[in-house]
This record gives sequence, structure tokens and C-alpha cells, in this order.
Amino acid sequence: MESSNFKRMRFGGCYLNSIACKCLALFGFALVLRSVSLPTFSVYDYYGIYTPKTNTSAARSQGSSLPGNVKFGIRVDKFLEVPQIVWGLNNQKIAFARACLTAKMLNRTLLMPSLSASLFYKEVDLLQPIYFDKVFKFDHFNSHCQGSVRLGRYSEISNNTDSSVELPKGSGRRWTVERDMEQLRQYSTDPFDSYEVIKITGKNPFLWPDHWPVEDYAKIFDSLVLVDDIAKDVEKVVSKIRERGGKVRGDTDTGSSGFPYMAVHMRIEKDWMIHCKKLEQRQNISEICSSKDEIMERVHNVRDLQTPMVIYLAVADTLLEDNFIFDGWKEGFHPVEKHRLGVYDIYERYPYLIQSAIDYEVCLKADVFVGNSFSTFSSLIALQRTQKMINMGVKRSCGIKVRWPSYAYNILGESNGPQLWMTNMSDSSLQAISYGTNKGQPQLILMLEGDLKNGRC
Repeated sequence: MESSNFKRMRFGGCYLNSIACKCLALFGFALVLRSVSLPTFSVYDYYGIYTPKTNTSAARSQGSSLPGNVKFGIRVDKFLEVPQIVWGLNNQKIAFARACLTAKMLNRTLLMPSLSASLFYKEVDLLQPIYFDKVFKFDHFNSHCQGSVRLGRYSEISNNTDSSVELPKGSGRRWTVERDMEQLRQYSTDPFDSYEVIKITGKNPFLWPDHWPVEDYAKIFDSLVLVDDIAKDVEKVVSKIRERGGKVRGDTDTGSSGFPYMAVHMRIEKDWMIHCKKLEQRQNISEICSSKDEIMERVHNVRDLQTPMVIYLAVADTLLEDNFIFDGWKEGFHPVEKHRLGVYDIYERYPYLIQSAIDYEVCLKADVFVGNSFSTFSSLIALQRTQKMINMGVKRSCGIKVRWPSYAYNILGESNGPQLWMTNMSDSSLQAISYGTNKGQPQLILMLEGDLKNGRC
């Protein structure tokens, strides 16, 4: 007869004084202890996708605690493949970022896509492919995006030809954002998730519906760093511009890095004027197209601008109807472009995509930037310049002299000048700056933390 309360306790239907039950109790205690010591995993994240919810910094220092097929929270044995990315440089950047964020949602490594060096976006068979790592630094991208996005190479795929499945992207008016998200959720679960490679088919990724906030895109764009050879040529162009600044000021002692310059993305080419006029008609607004004279007038009226000032004109000169882009500038403004600057030989060595990438970086590095808010090129520059200011701790722009200011010349600002421009980084979608968007202009010219009131500071 058992004489103590402890001996009367039962575990799993038997008394603890039994040797077998004592062993069972110890085993159960060990299981509880093991579950507490292992990393915590959540079955579903925000999108309903299985994702390990480990502490990233702990995972980096204790990589052995992660499963063998996961590296910093991203699976390395499951891949997403996308079609060749097309259209202009910045449309391709958006497409690439959208592919990265799709892979992130599916918890897959994105197979390094090919970009398009040429601009034949309609004649797909004429597109000149160029791999991502011939333009941007592959390792830097992965290092900068650790824990959220990972690029992989095709050599990482196994030789199993039956290990892939196609994901056909829908299109047309009936293909809504909600239907697109539902399709992605479907492919994040078995049987689709069991395949090694999911291959997206259909229209190019730039036309996919957008599901991600601006901040997610900003991190991808910030991780795109040009390879060394192209970056060196960018510095040569910037150095030439600043050197010209010293000459117009009659001062060459400061050195080529000390003189400020302005970059103007002058969208007056034939193809743009046709496109922007159609946009104005479709959206019933008149603040998209700008003539050369209007651009010059508003640039002349940029606040607190110290002259003389060298102005780099980023323009596709081969598509110009008016070749006299240097005429009409006021005293103190010194416009230059590739030919007049003496750097056209740098550009002509490269295909269209890289020429555009050089111009993009020249505009990004400018002390002042002025562009068109309906241009993807200008919009992404304004976005990255806004991110630069945020990284420096600047949360407001009114009443202070900000570093890397941007303006939109197609919107009238103070003193008949261009509108001060900062991207709304809290926007839930990048669609506002996507090609062919139907969103109105107020979505594009926004200041941080309510700085604007009725479109003004």
C-alpha cells in the first residue's frame, strides 16, 4: 500500500513508483526542455507562408541551429525563376524588385534574372539579354539583403528535370490584385511548394500586381550597386561636371570634388511628349508635359540656388525634336550634356541599359536634382534621395536647408519654381510611380510627416 501523496501521483495512467513510468516522466521532461531551447518557428507569416521566425542576429552567430536548407531565414534549396526583364532601366529595376519580393513571400531564393541591354520592349526576339551581375554587384546585393532576399545562380539547381512547376501569371482587367495574391498563396503550399523551382510565365514581371510597401522596394533599390568598371566611369563623368563648375566660377584650387552641380532630367524627347499628352488626356490633368521653356523657367527659380551653377542635362539627345537645348538659359546657368562635357566616348562603349545607369547615378549624386514626377527615372531618383535624407536623420524638409533636395518641374512650386519633392516612404504600394499608373498627381508629390498643406509647406 502506498503511504505518501507523491507515490499516489499518477503519470499517464500509472503510478510513479513504477520504473517504466519514471523513465517516461524523464523522457517527457527532456522533450519540454528541448522545445524551449530550440529557435521559435511560426507556421505562417503575414502572407500565410511558412517562414522560420528566428532572431536573425542569433542565426548568424549560431548558424548551426538553422536547418541545412535555410540561410539567414531564406531557403537555399527552393528557387523562383522569372522571365527576362524588359523595358527601360528603371522599369527593369521595379520588375527586379517585384521579383525579389515575390521570392521573399514564397520563401525562395530568386534565380539571378537576365535584364535587357536594349530597349526593344515590343520585339522580344530582338532583346539583347544581359545578366544582373554584369551590371550590379551580386555579392553586395546578397550581403545587404541578408535575412530578407537572396539571389542564387542556376548552378545551384539540381539535375532533376522533374523538379519544376510553372506559375502562369494572369493578365487583363479580370486579373485583380486579390486574385494575384491568392495565386501566390496557393503556390506557397503543397503540392506546388514541394517543387524545387517555380517558373513564372506570362507577361514580364514589371506588369505584375503590386503587393508591397514603398519601404520594401527602397531597400532593394538601395542594394543595387554598379559593378566597379561602370562605377569608375560614373565617377569620371561626375568629376568632369565638377571640374566644369570650377572653370565657370574661375576657381580651380578647391579640386574637382568641391564644386556643386545640378542635374535636370529633361523629358522633352519625341516618345515622351507623345506619351505624356496621352496621359494628360486620359487622366484629365495638365501637369505632366513640360516644354523646354517651362523647364528652364522653373529651374531658374529654384530657391537658394547659388550661381554660377553647372547643370547636367540628362536627355536622350537622339530622340530630340529640338536640338537647341542649350539656348535660352539665364546668365549664371551653364548647361552641359554628354557631348559638350566631352564624355560621350564613355557612354558609346556601352549598350542602352548601362548608358541609362550612368546617367541615373550622375543624377543621384547631384547636389540638386530636378525631374518630372511622372517619369519612372525621375521618381526612383527622388525615392533614393529621400531615403538618403532619412538615413541622415532628416524627417522634415520645410523650413530647413536639406541635403540632396529634389524638385518636380512639371508641378508649380513657390516663387514660380519647381515643387519640392520627397517620396512618401509610408505608401503601401509603389504603383504611384509605375508606368501607366492611373493614380493622380497628388500621390506623387508628398512630403514626410504632413509637411505639405494644400500642396505647400
